Amino acid sequence: MTTSDTPVETRDSQVVQRDRVVIRFAGDSGDGMQLTGDRFTSETANFGNDLSTLPNFPAEIRAPSGTLPGVSSFQLHFANYDILTPGDRPDVLVAMNPAALKANIADLPQGGVLIVNTDEFTKRNLTKVGYEANPLEDDSLEDRYAVHGVAMATLTRGALEETGLSKKDAERSKNMFALGLLSWMYHRPSESTERFLREKFAKRPDLAEANILAFRAGHAYGETTEAFAVTYEVAPAKLAPGTYRQITGNTALSYGLVAAGRTTGLPVFLGSYPITPASDILHELSKHKAFGVTTFQAEDEISGVGAALGAAFGGALGVTTTSGPGVALKAETVGLGVALELPLLVIDVQRGGPSTGLPTKTEQADLLQAMFGRNGEAPLPIIAPCTPGDCFAAAVEAAAIAVKYRTPVMVLSDGALANGSEPWKVPDADSLQPVDPGFATEPNAPDGSGEFWPYLRDQDTLARPWAIPGTAGLEHRIGGLEKADGRGSISYDPDNHDRMVRLRQAKIDGIEVPDLVVDDPHGDADMLVIGWGSTYGPINAAARRVRTLGHHVATVQIRNLNPMPANLGEVLGSYSTVLCPEMNLGQLAMLLRAKHLVDVKSYTKVAGLPFGAEELQDVFLDYLTGTHPHATHAATNGAQA
Repeated sequence: MTTSDTPVETRDSQVVQRDRVVIRFAGDSGDGMQLTGDRFTSETANFGNDLSTLPNFPAEIRAPSGTLPGVSSFQLHFANYDILTPGDRPDVLVAMNPAALKANIADLPQGGVLIVNTDEFTKRNLTKVGYEANPLEDDSLEDRYAVHGVAMATLTRGALEETGLSKKDAERSKNMFALGLLSWMYHRPSESTERFLREKFAKRPDLAEANILAFRAGHAYGETTEAFAVTYEVAPAKLAPGTYRQITGNTALSYGLVAAGRTTGLPVFLGSYPITPASDILHELSKHKAFGVTTFQAEDEISGVGAALGAAFGGALGVTTTSGPGVALKAETVGLGVALELPLLVIDVQRGGPSTGLPTKTEQADLLQAMFGRNGEAPLPIIAPCTPGDCFAAAVEAAAIAVKYRTPVMVLSDGALANGSEPWKVPDADSLQPVDPGFATEPNAPDGSGEFWPYLRDQDTLARPWAIPGTAGLEHRIGGLEKADGRGSISYDPDNHDRMVRLRQAKIDGIEVPDLVVDDPHGDADMLVIGWGSTYGPINAAARRVRTLGHHVATVQIRNLNPMPANLGEVLGSYSTVLCPEMNLGQLAMLLRAKHLVDVKSYTKVAGLPFGAEELQDVFLDYLTGTHPHATHAATNGAQA
């Protein structure tokens, strides 16, 4: 997409109209960049722009101050039209210290706006990140960028001089100074930020007022200094009518679980152990006891899933949340859930691995673990949301499948979805389809004995009956040992085991999922790009760019990864080239090749960051023009999103 700059003269300054802007706030992990970015995002959402965000921060609670590993950043892409990614490169980079500058300057395109907190460019801080000289004092930056040096700490201290705060406490508000300055530059509303600060620091009114004063000082600095002669406006986007709110993937998943409790009529029980980047779901759900939600912070991952499965046995909607390392620990209990054939939701917010890996960075390398990571033949449905807002629908759908088919269901989110945000149209509660859990209420033995057979299956879904413990006349025994079909007694009979394995697989295979809908505007594309999870945004943004250049390309997203849509084979066979970009080493591509015998091409990246639209555009063009030098590996110099 091209960006149009239309200058409009005003009495005080020139206002430039833009279609879209990408801003990146970067600083030390203690500088409050995530809060700053989140507040700017909230104001942008209130203004009515479409938006997408990319928080990026260290795994350490307090990384070494002033170092490259300690840099925290928050990128926001907002526009007057629908956008799909948080942007490849920032138009504006706010660098709070030398480390933030060095870590991010390569992403700022020539002519971009660079706003620097000059107070932090001391000899000690420069040396710490390898600068031999101050880059603000030579022409290395001035020649390439529109550089604005602002003594943010000094100006913040001056604004707070009469508050009585110590120098250290006053300087902590410099991120609000930066927020005020950027809010002035881009005509963002400020009322809700001031209200937010008063609520956040309700127990410390002095800190609330200090942050508000710093925010106002930044705004006033932009108005009064001659350095900023231009401000920018991005008009609201034309969104479909409805009520919208800014939402992250983790919050959307949480609300989806609350909604699932209502659609199924079941109490929701979350058994969870805190783990990045899934912990926010536990935090959010703990606020919603009024909706029949119980949260249990377990002592470890195994206890969390065990409690959730126990709750499912007792008639609740059992949920456990985790990331890749936790999925590995929960595997035995999830396999038990497959054998027990009970509803259980397993939410995996994927992160960089293996082992502890990159806790705060995104990846989608748990697909094969989700598909096969249990002993024996233990199939379960897998759903992968594609946007932060889609996480809500994925949770509701997963609950409906789990309850209807009596099976654990895994939801594969990832760090980019979990922490990223977008405007979300709040659904009408009446539009959510109810799901009857259909608890067993009376004996069901076909031989007329008056017994209850816990593994007598529904002929349509192959689901077994779900009897709440304590229901008179429905006493039964379940467990991890293989059960006799129908009666449910322990069985070591080889023919019975073969039958039970095939029944469990047939139950999953029989789950009804929507057919794939291919986006092929011209209807004559030779190349299909197939994705799953958070690759949806960059794949489709890149496809837009390629189409603008006159090329024809089709895209499709696999949301239901097990079972896969029935028309998948037909779709794959309709294109001469099938390309699958993934943030792993080609896991979905391998599954597609194996199942459909199609030569799916792989483009992979495991850098802890999402694909960039510019990066994928180049890859698509390589294939479309027959050059494709990066067919099996990621380009090392691709644009960073």
